[in-house]
Amino acid sequence: MTWRGEVPKEALPATVFSESRRMKSRNGSVALFALGLAIAACVVFASAPALSEPPAQTSGSAVTIGGPFTLSTADGLTVTHQTYRGKWLLVYFGYTFCPTSCPTTLLEIATALKRLGPDAARVQPLFITVDPQRDTPEVMQQYTRSFDPRIVGLIGTPEQLAAAAREYGAYYVRHRTGSGADDYVIDHSTYLYVMDPLGKFVRAFDYGVSADRIAAALRELMALASHEGSHGNISSSRSG
Repeated sequence: MTWRGEVPKEALPATVFSESRRMKSRNGSVALFALGLAIAACVVFASAPALSEPPAQTSGSAVTIGGPFTLSTADGLTVTHQTYRGKWLLVYFGYTFCPTSCPTTLLEIATALKRLGPDAARVQPLFITVDPQRDTPEVMQQYTRSFDPRIVGLIGTPEQLAAAAREYGAYYVRHRTGSGADDYVIDHSTYLYVMDPLGKFVRAFDYGVSADRIAAALRELMALASHEGSHGNISSSRSG
């Protein structure tokens, strides 16, 4: 199934939650109507893709994946979407206190870089935090370097990070676990995005993708780009 780099707005599960909050019952007839809507919403929610799955394309309105952002590296360098032109990007949104998906994915990325050998120089992994409160420059630098020093951790203000997440269709929400300032966890989408050297979206990997699969896909994309003589004409495909 081809995937041309667009995410249908209908595929974003957040709309189900926002709509469900609006349903209120004011009298007997309205309550009955609301019940019918609730049942319909449950059916829609059950058929909606999980947050860790790349959204499927439909013929409806769509949002392009990737776009302008302004963030900072852990050592204070300001970077934008133009900074890494000429590199194949692996873009992942997460946070350093993430218990499972983030360390698992970063470990696979680090292993994929080793598998690529010299071709790894053509790839730039970016780990963009969704937790600006706890992911300080020192924390981010120590965290990413523990996997591979070639992985760049990006931080920013809450507004900058929210803007970057919107450009990629990334989802995240904080859930309190206690009364302390740092007592919370963050639910977030787990797509690993691949962007070509011109900054165009190529494909996304599901959570759990192996290092071998990442490396093989990047080699194939690099070879295809070299063969076609242009990085801008690569058709993207859905494959996790």
